[in-house]
Amino acid sequence: MTIRRISTGSTWEPKIGYCRAVVAGPWVHVSGTTGTDHATGTIPESVTDQCALALAIIEKALAQAGAGLADVVRVHYILPDRADFEPCWPLLSQAFAAHPPAATMIEAGLIDARHKIEIEVTAYRPQGA
Repeated sequence: MTIRRISTGSTWEPKIGYCRAVVAGPWVHVSGTTGTDHATGTIPESVTDQCALALAIIEKALAQAGAGLADVVRVHYILPDRADFEPCWPLLSQAFAAHPPAATMIEAGLIDARHKIEIEVTAYRPQGA
């Protein structure tokens, strides 16, 4: 089985020693992703803007791996304040649409106090992808 690593150019990746996603056979493991604009280093203030940006970063990494949001089978949401989770529900529901994954929400501190949500996914690529 070959393993392929996908980077998004985040400043955190080389600093901590990880990559955005790892493709191992039919599985795609996407690291916890926050709503940080990797080009500018800016972090939106609202949890919903951070959620939307994190989902876009995840979707791009999945596409590079030959998968999409419909292939996500497991998601972990980590938020410092669980009260911020409900405003994200419409975005999450729209993102996963007719293919909702198994999910867990965890309340925990994040690496930067400005972060309000971190999303980690595991996807299973269709055969032949």
